[in-house]
Amino acid sequence: MFMQFLFLLSLLSLVSAGSFSSVQPLCHDDESFALLQFKESLIINQSTSAYSKISSWMAQSSDCCTWDGIQCDENTGHVISLDLSNSSLYGSINPSSSLFQLVHLQKLNLSINNFNHSEIPVGVRRLSKLTHLDLSYSGFSGKISSEILQLSKLVSLNLALNPLKLHKPGLRSIAEKLTNLEELVLSEVDISSTVPSILANLSSLTTIFLRDCGLHGASFSGKLPNSVGNLKSLYCLDVESCNFSGPIPSSFANLTKLTYLDLSENFFSRGTLSWVGKQTKLTMLRLYWTNLYGDIPFSLGNLTHLTTLSLSRNELIGPIPSWLANLTQLTNLYLQKNILQGPIPTAIFSLMNLQTLYLSSNQLSGIVEFDLFRELNSLSFLKLSMNNLSLLIDPSYNTVLQKFRLLGLDSCNLGDFPDFLRNQDQLEVLTLSMNNIPGQIPKWITNFSKYTLQILDLSGNFLTGFDQTPYALPWTNLQILDLIYNKFQGSLPIPPPSIVVYQVNNNMLSGIISEMICDLSSLSFLDLQYNDLSGFLPQCLKDLRNLSTLNLRHNKFHGSIGQIFMKGSKLRMISLSQNHFQGPIPRSLVNCVMLEILDLGNNHINDVFPSWISFLLELRVLILQSNEFHVAIRILPNLEGMESFGVDRATHMQGQIYIRNNGWAWAFSYTYSMELTNKGIKRECWRILDSFVAMDLSGNKFDGEIPNIMGNLKALNMLNLSNNVLSGSIPSSLANLSNLESLDLSQNMLSGEIPPQLVDLTFLSFLSVSQSSCGTYTTRETIFYIWNQFIRWKCRIVRKPIVQKMC
Repeated sequence: MFMQFLFLLSLLSLVSAGSFSSVQPLCHDDESFALLQFKESLIINQSTSAYSKISSWMAQSSDCCTWDGIQCDENTGHVISLDLSNSSLYGSINPSSSLFQLVHLQKLNLSINNFNHSEIPVGVRRLSKLTHLDLSYSGFSGKISSEILQLSKLVSLNLALNPLKLHKPGLRSIAEKLTNLEELVLSEVDISSTVPSILANLSSLTTIFLRDCGLHGASFSGKLPNSVGNLKSLYCLDVESCNFSGPIPSSFANLTKLTYLDLSENFFSRGTLSWVGKQTKLTMLRLYWTNLYGDIPFSLGNLTHLTTLSLSRNELIGPIPSWLANLTQLTNLYLQKNILQGPIPTAIFSLMNLQTLYLSSNQLSGIVEFDLFRELNSLSFLKLSMNNLSLLIDPSYNTVLQKFRLLGLDSCNLGDFPDFLRNQDQLEVLTLSMNNIPGQIPKWITNFSKYTLQILDLSGNFLTGFDQTPYALPWTNLQILDLIYNKFQGSLPIPPPSIVVYQVNNNMLSGIISEMICDLSSLSFLDLQYNDLSGFLPQCLKDLRNLSTLNLRHNKFHGSIGQIFMKGSKLRMISLSQNHFQGPIPRSLVNCVMLEILDLGNNHINDVFPSWISFLLELRVLILQSNEFHVAIRILPNLEGMESFGVDRATHMQGQIYIRNNGWAWAFSYTYSMELTNKGIKRECWRILDSFVAMDLSGNKFDGEIPNIMGNLKALNMLNLSNNVLSGSIPSSLANLSNLESLDLSQNMLSGEIPPQLVDLTFLSFLSVSQSSCGTYTTRETIFYIWNQFIRWKCRIVRKPIVQKMC
């Protein structure tokens, strides 16, 4: 009894001293019920591998405070935090959802789910106590409602990676209403506005992510303001791809707490890195494509905490500095696409934490012993391509070299396949283009990295084929295969069904295309031009529903093209020129509603002008030259791609895809090319301006008059109707073609006069009416007119100094 008394006494003393806290209250029934209702309103997407936290919520377990993703207040038992990130949720949240009955919520995280392009529900305004709201990468779309601005206690707002628009309200409203913000993350949200100066008044901001938001700095005369230096609490600033111009503000030197800074892909004026030396706490510095020039400054050596340094795609010169060895924490170093010179310094090989080293596309030189990279045990991503380097690779590396995930060894003076590749079973990207590798690809190459390889580039060598050509290439996840400019012979190798880009042009392949190619359901770019392939086109090509580029020109295919273009076609470029195709144009081409280029020139196609082509509203280049087209040219309205002017910019026609993986991203661009007879000269155009619009119907048997409606095609740069049997006069409506540079009407049966209105075509630099009857003048006045016209054309560069270049 005495011992029991002592125990009770000690227990009472502990309670009175507060050593025991009260038992945490259970979850409130109404909140438990609301959570279960919310669960029932959504679907768990079984196709994802992520664990869904709501799957553990059960009505039998009355205490919702113990459920996954839920945190309750220790004193009141109210739900204050709901984290359902990456929970495979699918569906939409309606404005009256039971979620908004959880009025005590302070933190809500629904990121990395799929809410099926629904709008952010206005009911969110009822969660007035929210301090943290994360809806990033969750499939919300539409406009961001003003109800978000009613959440005045927000400290962190993350809406990134959604197809959302922040127009009304705009960024200014956020800065005015959400004055407690410390974290603002809107990456890839469409803001499309200026940056309000009031944003600099949010002195509590520690994190700003506005990457790729369509921002511009008009309110700051196109510049980032110096007032950004007032945000002295900033730890993270990301304004990648925000269209800023002008100099990088010197006031960045005031942001001494920064640990993360990304100014990449803007239009800053040329500058140096003189301002960066004071950011000694930086762990990540990304200045990719920011118009930097000069040497890599010594002051960067002060940033000893850096783990990632990206200075790629600038105009940096001089050697790679040896003091980089001071940055001992570096894991990722990106210096590609500059003008750096000299050898790779041995100091690089002392950075023992390096995982990524990109030095490609510079002017580095010298002999590099590949054995040195063995010291960098963590190195997985290495790009040395496109320099003046010569690699020495010892065959004995096989068993000791680390396992790479990405290797870029293009243009490294290799004379054979590196033998160490035999034991590389984790490679995802391998590029060996523009070396001097001859002969057959050894059989062991097809055995390495069978399940991991996604990109293989062997272009620009002297390869003749595979040793024992396999029935189908074995890399089961291969997406890009580039074999162009080699000496491949024999039949066409067939890549695996995963392939997206297959380029094997400019080789010596022969025989037919196997119908196995129609199993490539993911194929988007197929380029087999400049080979010796023959036979009929496989009609199963209609099954390639993802195909955007089909380039088979300069081969020996024959027969009819066939009805291979099905509804839903994604084709943007078709080139079948320089073959032996016969018969009519397939009517199924009308299904290619996204088509921009159609080149069927130099075949034996026998047909009338395909007037239904006017349904191809995106068509900008039509080449039907040197065939057997006949009867009159009949153009219907609606060729919108040729009627309206596009954006006047110096980019080139191309198709693009992006492949992203954990640790790397790959941008593939396919530049459209074609053979053109332009200004009387036949030439190969390997790059074509995005603004170029052309129609070449020459070398056929078109008769009748040139239709007046052709004057509606106002965006045309080039019109070639030569070598036909056209008659009648030149229509004055051609004077409407104000963008025209080349007009060839030669070798026809035209009569009458050259319309004087053509004088107003200020871009016109080539006009040929030779061997037609028009222009046979007898009077002195008309001779003077022709001379005057000629002088005005010759002097066009004085009247209009900017003359467009087609290709």
